[in-house]
Amino acid sequence: MLFSSGSKSTVGLDIGASSIKLVKLDHTKAGFSVAAIGVRELPPEAIVADEIRDREAVIFNIQSLIDQTDPRIKNVVMAVSGHGVMTDRFTIDKKTGSEAEQAILFETEQRAPFDVDDVSLDYHIIKVEEEINKMDILLVAARKEFLQTQLDLVEDCGLRPVIVDDDSLAIYNAYEYNYEIDPTKTTALVNIGYDVTNITYILDGHYHSTRDVSAGTRDIYNAVQKEFRLNPELTNKAIKGEMNDSIDQDMLKATIITATDELLSGVELAFSYFKSQSKTEAVDWIVLSGGGSLTPYLPELLQSKLNVPLEIANPLRRVDYDPELFQYLQPEKIAPLLTVSIGLAMRKVR
Repeated sequence: MLFSSGSKSTVGLDIGASSIKLVKLDHTKAGFSVAAIGVRELPPEAIVADEIRDREAVIFNIQSLIDQTDPRIKNVVMAVSGHGVMTDRFTIDKKTGSEAEQAILFETEQRAPFDVDDVSLDYHIIKVEEEINKMDILLVAARKEFLQTQLDLVEDCGLRPVIVDDDSLAIYNAYEYNYEIDPTKTTALVNIGYDVTNITYILDGHYHSTRDVSAGTRDIYNAVQKEFRLNPELTNKAIKGEMNDSIDQDMLKATIITATDELLSGVELAFSYFKSQSKTEAVDWIVLSGGGSLTPYLPELLQSKLNVPLEIANPLRRVDYDPELFQYLQPEKIAPLLTVSIGLAMRKVR
């Protein structure tokens, strides 16, 4: 949506409800190389359901993360998602220039849940079918007020947002670069965040659509904290599987099963809706990312509920990096959490 003069490296800044993730990628002839990386936890109530409730805490943690990774960073690629953002896909007659823009604007007016005068629009032509003179359009619309709030936050950190992307598109970018997309398989990229779960579908080898589920790992956090009477730091460790020897695992599993009912049901409903809308018989493969992919027992629960083969995403699969950049973090364990920030950092900035 927003562009500026660029450089040979790009910084992806992912401001989530539970943590802030930053990845700086050098763009090389061979591909991408990690130049800086960092993760910083946020207080549990700093951001809730897209609402920034403790702005000072968020700004402090973003600035601290910049200082920790690379104080020279100024330009960042950021993402927006949630109720203030709409993504949609539709087909129109093949057009170019102003005719195409007018047709897309007309379609947006029919589909958008908010007044088009109050939104910032961007679109991408997914594919053109010459034989039937049609083209598939991916539309992204963000409420101007919501978008400005996010921009103001980042700018007040002393940073300059040079591109604003959508979470789901960043996830797709990271997957497309690191994996071979099989056009014969229907793949669901499921990114389980703290408050929202993004599901991005790939059909016939192309991006198809995105659907959000208003549930994530916050219910798990609250349930584990209450059951085991843990402070925020220890609760975060527990839901990352870092307290296997300190708490009863059978009780932890039972607590997680109870706390994920809404999330699992929401994802199941989203799959059913997708299959109905796309006239697809089944989803063949799930690639899981986000904090939920690191939560004990959750991947197995999701696979069992949906009866679909599942793997944990590795957005560093084809990205060069020095393991020492991760310091005390294990790359293979932290990588799924970085999917959005890596996808953002893969964007070319003009």
